[in-house]
Amino acid sequence: MAQSQHDNVDHAEIAKFDALASRWWDREGDFKPLHDINPLRLGFIDRHVALAGKRVLDVGCGGGILSEAMAQRGADVVGIDLGEAPLAVARLHQQESGVEVDYRHASVESMAEAHPGEFDVVTCLEMLEHVPDPGAVVKACAKLVKPGGHLFFSTINRNPKSYVFAIIGAEYVLRLLPRGTHDYHKLIRPSELSAWCREHGLRLRDQTGLTYNPFTRHYRLDPHDVSVNYMVHVTPQWGDGEINETDAPRNAETPA
Repeated sequence: MAQSQHDNVDHAEIAKFDALASRWWDREGDFKPLHDINPLRLGFIDRHVALAGKRVLDVGCGGGILSEAMAQRGADVVGIDLGEAPLAVARLHQQESGVEVDYRHASVESMAEAHPGEFDVVTCLEMLEHVPDPGAVVKACAKLVKPGGHLFFSTINRNPKSYVFAIIGAEYVLRLLPRGTHDYHKLIRPSELSAWCREHGLRLRDQTGLTYNPFTRHYRLDPHDVSVNYMVHVTPQWGDGEINETDAPRNAETPA
């Protein structure tokens, strides 16, 4: 699909990930953290929706790590990205893996115009902090999901701790990510994501933090700490759900 005038894109961000695209499926390379956290991301999604038979849109799919995993769960997955190189890698890996995903070069805004209300599930993980107007992405995602559907967002909080852990620690000290992967000023506070969701008729259902132990080199979901990385599950209903800045609420949909 051709780009439209509504594309919400930072061309420097596209170029950055295009340059890294050939290493997308190297599990010990620059994208190792994405491979490591993918089972946790899937587990959070599985907690709220059975993917088998669902039509799923993966926004900012990159090289297809999450898209393929959801397709392996039995979902009918469309993966979209504005980076040509990551999409080429995703399509090549698809040929090797045999996992069916419909990859498209498209913006989420153009998809929302062409396919409103067509998806049971919309995922937008590790993408909001890389665009000029993340609120517009949330708006488009809300338009794409069916009534009664599910949306999942993940991003990084903006505070002194996240600067130390997600940028200084992850990019410069531990070198888990290439330097320059994240811009502190583009990180998103939970209250900001909450406001965008409410504005576009989305209600918070669950949230969790994602923490990393540098000594064990393991990631885990922590529902009580969203001070750095966090994920949310929202649905297209009006409500007063609020994403807390540091602690996640326990609710009926969150196992004890």
